[in-house]
Amino acid sequence: MFPQLLHELRESTLSAALAVLTSMITPALLLSATGTFIISTSARLGRCMDRVRALSVDMERLLNEDHPESLQAERQNMMAAQVELQSKRAQLLQRCLRLLYVASGIFVATSVAIGAASIAFSHFSWVPLVLGILGACFLFYATILLIAETALSGASLNSEIEFFNKLAAHHLSDSRESGNRPSV
Repeated sequence: MFPQLLHELRESTLSAALAVLTSMITPALLLSATGTFIISTSARLGRCMDRVRALSVDMERLLNEDHPESLQAERQNMMAAQVELQSKRAQLLQRCLRLLYVASGIFVATSVAIGAASIAFSHFSWVPLVLGILGACFLFYATILLIAETALSGASLNSEIEFFNKLAAHHLSDSRESGNRPSV
């Protein structure tokens, strides 16, 4: 009887331990997903900042040219609009990174809370649930901001393409009038 009871106790303890470990893995998976978002968002922010630097150099060159270029005012306006769009993108991406870092911390805290609640603080078993939901909310909000940033990125690209099409049309009409090959 006693060996059977001991065996059942070990099995229930093992089952409980495995349930706790399984519960602790879920926040770890969310933490991994959040880390992937952080890497991706950091890369996007880096590309955005590179674009702002390139626009800054181009704008300075354009403003310092002695001879006015065709469509110079429109080019300056397009570049100023691009800098504004890139600035909005950078702000969104920075906010998104902060949210993702907070979500990461919350998911780590969720794992710790699951372990702690299972060992000694069973009356606080609601804490991991609240932390998990809170972390998911931060992750969700960051995802919404990334969608908004993607829209800004698309608007920026479309604006540049529109200007370059206008520039190409302008040069084509100039070259037809003068009989030269177009230079775009």
